[in-house]
Amino acid sequence: MVDRRWGKMMTRPRSFVAILGIVGALSLAGCAAPMSAPRSAMVAPPAPALPPPPVHPNGQVLWGIVNGKCVPDQQANGKPDPCAEVAIGSGVDKGYAVLKDRVGASQYLVMPTRLITGIEDPQLRAPGATNYFDPAWRVRRLVDQRLGTTLTRDDVGIAVNSIYGRSQDLLHLHVDCLRVDVRDDLHRQLAAIGRRWSAPMTLAGHGYYALRIDGDDSVPTDPFDALAKGLNVPSAEMGAWTLVLAGATFTDGPGFVLLAARADPADGYDGSGEDLQDHQCAGHGTVR
Repeated sequence: MVDRRWGKMMTRPRSFVAILGIVGALSLAGCAAPMSAPRSAMVAPPAPALPPPPVHPNGQVLWGIVNGKCVPDQQANGKPDPCAEVAIGSGVDKGYAVLKDRVGASQYLVMPTRLITGIEDPQLRAPGATNYFDPAWRVRRLVDQRLGTTLTRDDVGIAVNSIYGRSQDLLHLHVDCLRVDVRDDLHRQLAAIGRRWSAPMTLAGHGYYALRIDGDDSVPTDPFDALAKGLNVPSAEMGAWTLVLAGATFTDGPGFVLLAARADPADGYDGSGEDLQDHQCAGHGTVR
């Protein structure tokens, strides 16, 4: 895994008047009561305090590859070596690079071509920010090519690890196969996953909130924004979270399940959604 190896006025009877008075009082009391938060903005329950973010001694390796090699090679030669692809952006959007990870049979990384450190970086939630999950979903075709087969959308996941579960300080989205047990668990719970964040469900031994996103070949909702706003995660807490976008096929059409979990280093969980992936894609074709 790269994160571990890259280095919501008539007189009335008195009894009638009394009843009206009671009803009125209850109505006023109801009006005075505070409104509950909308269900679409579920608030994550209080969680244990977090330790200071770790220092990643070799956290600039990926940035050195993207900024020092892939982008210059694309600009100079039209060949983004050693990356598989580079999309040069303009203005605020500096584009993205796609790199075959050295770990796994078919794992690819999608990274910005400007320095965004990770899920905690406020640049990801700024107006007009690039939704990197969108191009990452299209990169699954490269996974297919490596495997010599065409995966169903339900077999593919995109993961971003927390600051505690990574070793690199450049945002990178892992695109690869979902673990078969995780895929099957999601299938069994799919009918209960709606367009508002669910209560946590257990996947691979950890609790993940789940949200349905509709879409086919594009990801119309930015998962970083959905996490921050939908679960009311403050900016200072974003780094503790991990996200996994899993392809899904609902009864009324294609879409995605967005999964979110918070790291708890004291309890031994570092917030690595990448753990829901299978970098060997066991049973998914022949590696090319």
